[in-house]
Amino acid sequence: MKTKFFISGLMLSAAMTLSAQQQAIVTIHADQGEQIIPKEIYGQFAEHLGTCIYGGLWVGEDSPIPNTNGYRNDVLEALKKLKVPVLRWPGGCFADEYHWMDGIGPKENRPRMVNNNWGGTVEDNSFGTHEFLNLCEMLGCEPYISGNVGSGSVEEMAKWVEYMTSEQGSPMAKLRKENGREKPWKVKYFGVGNESWGCGGSMRPEYYADLYRRYSTYCRNYNGNVLFKIASGASDYDYNWTEVLMQNIGHRMDGVSLHYYTVPGWTGSKGSATKFSTDDYYWTMGKCREIEDVMKRHIAIMDKYDPKKQIALIVDEWGTWWDEEPGTVPGHLYQQNTMRDAFVASLSLDIFHKYTDRVKMTNIAQIANVLQSMILTKEDKMVLTPTYHVFEMYNVHQDATFLPADLQCAYKNVRDARNVPMISSTASRDKEGRIHVSLSNISLTESADVTINLEGINGKQVSGRILTADKIDDYNTFENPEVIAPKAFKDAKIQKGALLVKIPAKSIVVLEIK
Repeated sequence: MKTKFFISGLMLSAAMTLSAQQQAIVTIHADQGEQIIPKEIYGQFAEHLGTCIYGGLWVGEDSPIPNTNGYRNDVLEALKKLKVPVLRWPGGCFADEYHWMDGIGPKENRPRMVNNNWGGTVEDNSFGTHEFLNLCEMLGCEPYISGNVGSGSVEEMAKWVEYMTSEQGSPMAKLRKENGREKPWKVKYFGVGNESWGCGGSMRPEYYADLYRRYSTYCRNYNGNVLFKIASGASDYDYNWTEVLMQNIGHRMDGVSLHYYTVPGWTGSKGSATKFSTDDYYWTMGKCREIEDVMKRHIAIMDKYDPKKQIALIVDEWGTWWDEEPGTVPGHLYQQNTMRDAFVASLSLDIFHKYTDRVKMTNIAQIANVLQSMILTKEDKMVLTPTYHVFEMYNVHQDATFLPADLQCAYKNVRDARNVPMISSTASRDKEGRIHVSLSNISLTESADVTINLEGINGKQVSGRILTADKIDDYNTFENPEVIAPKAFKDAKIQKGALLVKIPAKSIVVLEIK
């Protein structure tokens, strides 16, 4: 790995008390930029879970909620502004009991089903293959289909690929045309099962590896559509799963997934999304940042078997997981979204940028009304979450060149012996030559004077936006949807080859230098 980004200095002791004014130094090495940050790092995930699909993305053509062919207009417009690059569907755990033929054809003829994984909700299958792939076309994003290995057959999976991507002359292409879609869709990403170690079949890695080889064989490429096949990878710290898959599948897969949630490791309650202590907050920052060490260990295993880095690591589920909001449906995983969640998003994205020689896609869980969502809906109302705003502010990094940097900042010792840096940063250069720098100050009480050394950057102007809140547990509601929203940021200036930034406590800033 040729890029570098490390944190050092200003760490007088593990239990140091921060001064009233932090000092931090970022040195950007613009001449060392090599890796492109794939736009797919900003991928989304939509599972048949709670009201993510029904009520979140889809209300049906006959709904009084303003819609276009059944898709909510307000949500559509919000997602277009987000520049969603790739969307994963139909799960998650739901994928391995989803039978795709139940979701095609006239809606009045589609059978109902019970969503056994998520609250026993009865669904009418009105949102199926056509509805998902048409949505991806409307958003201009790549579809990422998760296929059913847990309860589905090889034949079922093979026919689904054929139905979606075959041009002519096959029974599935004929069926697709009868259902109203003449031309095939372009489907790039295809997952062969999901969480096969758990809800996807409770398999051993050796058994799953053999199943992957069998199922993926029949996922054909039709009419110039080339599938990027992704194996069901490990959960968090299960390094043996990655080892076995790399040994037994190898280059038969284009990518292998990894799931990592920022969730308390103790049993029982995960804690409230909106009611938490200062200690809980800093612990969350440490747990979130731990994804870097987890990825490095999985990447090291992959490097043994694939030194040329031809197999991608796909972090296709990540984010926070708190208790469901009181009064909501059990099993629907509806949670609010505070400034704490915004920091989990910004810190995670900063980390992903550093490893894009191996990490080619990530998908936050989930896009609407579930876990760390972008959007919350209630009947005809919609609200954008702080996490949405991070993704929107950060989308300037999509397909830009990652610029390695050195960072010196203060640390704070938190529960479980984690030393957490108070500043996080990332930088990139876009195709027009503009430099974008993202800075997060996670301190709840101390602002920071950040000096950004601009080696090899001839910047004349700087502008920026800031996301912050009065309190770390603030959040947007349907009654008050603008409590947390980006605003113009003025406390940055270029002076003698450096960018001087004064960033308030609990704030995220994105700067543009040109």
